[in-house]
Amino acid sequence: VLKKEVEALGLKVKALWLTHGHLDHAGAVGELAKEWSVPVIGPHKEDQFWLDMIQEVSARYGFPIPQPVKVDQWLEGGEVLKLGEDEFEVRFAPGHTPGHVVFYNKNHGLLWTGDVLFKGSIGRTDFPRGNHDQLIESIKRECFSLPDDTQFISGHGPM
Repeated sequence: VLKKEVEALGLKVKALWLTHGHLDHAGAVGELAKEWSVPVIGPHKEDQFWLDMIQEVSARYGFPIPQPVKVDQWLEGGEVLKLGEDEFEVRFAPGHTPGHVVFYNKNHGLLWTGDVLFKGSIGRTDFPRGNHDQLIESIKRECFSLPDDTQFISGHGPM
């Protein structure tokens, strides 16, 4: 889907940003990074084990085996990433995974939450190394501390 949209819109991808290492977010990243010759940025290094398991998890679910993901820049939280003229603050938000990050654009009042927060729900914590208490603290600290008019863009479902 992403590849088709990029091609249809005539866009040039400069980098791939990862919120976390789960298969449904990072599974195609190895292939896309290679095809587009772009760096992979994020998530936090605590998600390395998830990225290392992508091929195994894919096989377990009967999916095609993806190319390995090589992260070019791990994120800690506090970094500022640029996309054109826009700046995105990286916020460390573990819980759904131990290395989850979110991306905040103050100028537009948007927070890309990955799988930390959904409309009407929060991310799962029943996967290996998930931590419910840590997720709740991350939501309070990294999401609910933002201005009230901030819009959340989750990794699944509506805004």
